[in-house]
Amino acid sequence: MTTPWGEVALTRHPVDPRDRLRAWDASDAYLLRHLAERDVPQTGAVVVLGDRWGALVTALAAHGPDRSAGSSLTQITDSWLGQEATRANLARAGVEPGAVRLLTTQDPVPERIDVLLVRVPKSLALLEDQLLRLAPAVHGGTVVVGTGMVKEIHTSTLRLFERILGPTRTSLAEQKARLILCTPDPSLPRPQTPWPYVYDLPADLGGLAGRPVVNNAGVFCADRLDIGTRFFLRHLPPPGGARRVVDLGCGNGIVGTAVALADPETEVLFTDESFQAVASAEATYRINEAPGHAEFRVGDGLEGVPDDSADLVLNNPPFHSHQATTDATAWRMFTGARRVLRPGGELWVVGNRHLGYHVKLKRLFGNCEVVAGDPKFVVLRSVRKG
Repeated sequence: MTTPWGEVALTRHPVDPRDRLRAWDASDAYLLRHLAERDVPQTGAVVVLGDRWGALVTALAAHGPDRSAGSSLTQITDSWLGQEATRANLARAGVEPGAVRLLTTQDPVPERIDVLLVRVPKSLALLEDQLLRLAPAVHGGTVVVGTGMVKEIHTSTLRLFERILGPTRTSLAEQKARLILCTPDPSLPRPQTPWPYVYDLPADLGGLAGRPVVNNAGVFCADRLDIGTRFFLRHLPPPGGARRVVDLGCGNGIVGTAVALADPETEVLFTDESFQAVASAEATYRINEAPGHAEFRVGDGLEGVPDDSADLVLNNPPFHSHQATTDATAWRMFTGARRVLRPGGELWVVGNRHLGYHVKLKRLFGNCEVVAGDPKFVVLRSVRKG
């Protein structure tokens, strides 16, 4: 990526030579040009929210203006993959370890922010939650600039900035990207974030009816049970057949919690690349007082999970990476599941019927059975033979 201060080499994580998706887009480049053209000072506390693959902090750390002894550069992200990409990109750029503070959306926020740069996330709820958490650290002199592609910035996005931080306007579009320019108003009220949100499961889910679900902001379908998960909950494997179960891409954790509630002897591993999701899964598990043992892990799918260690993997794979449609994540999940399953272990997948996951599963496992289906969704079962 070419920046006003030089070039930086950027990759996503994990690195896949076949992946043509870049680790930056026009909105990242637009924001950096704006900072240089307006000579925005970076000598105080600079916070970058939602930096997807570390493009912004890498450019600022590697080629930005010199920082005084009292300055700092902090990235806040919900994505474990994005954070790992940032580490790699910073190292590739020759940035000293520790020069950039890497925080998650679950960490305590900085006490003071002099420059706030926001890469607009896909989730409006996550943006609201993070702006509300950061607002007390913003002062009248804070420079606030958001960025995103035109299709990502809506009237509701601007209203959030205006309601939480102060008067807001947008820039002209460049290469289908736009900036959000906000002037902080310290006199605005600083309410607490309304997240996490708790709702009860609907009455048509049998023994799960009325059970509470906890969702942090940014978790998929955070204010209600999505129809894919609802369908999956009605067709889960019967209890008693698996001792070690993985809720892969756990989201709010209701699938793994349902398994734990049905069989107290089950050990459940909840894993997701979203810090918000894993925190939600643990909260859902705890609030339901599920018996047995549970582990909660943030990471890239099943990376780090021992081979031949699971009896059952349950998976509702995503088919988007930010705004891009891709099956790369699903494929990594499926291959990881085959590795960690014991011989005879099973992978159960729910997905939109049109995605054709059965083709990939047959290629990988040599078998795939349709457990249940309706016009929109299908539940598939593959068994590791050896």
